[in-house]
Amino acid sequence: MDLPYYVYILLCADQRYYVGCTSVRLKRLARHEKGLVTSTIGRLPVICVSTIGFIDKSKAFAFENYLKSGSGRAFMGRHLI
Repeated sequence: MDLPYYVYILLCADQRYYVGCTSVRLKRLARHEKGLVTSTIGRLPVICVSTIGFIDKSKAFAFENYLKSGSGRAFMGRHLI
């Protein structure tokens, strides 16, 4: 089942994680892999390690912001990666 919004987690070559949100999951991941995203261009290659689908756009963006927080990074380490 395809959902309209996704939060995704990438493992970058520097062994750090990148968290993003999109409504066009496969196109966005392809842009990361091709080096077309400023935030990850210097951290290639990237590997998608997790995607979480959402029906509601605001909940997807709220979850992305949570994962970028201190407690969200801890949650991500315990449950998503």
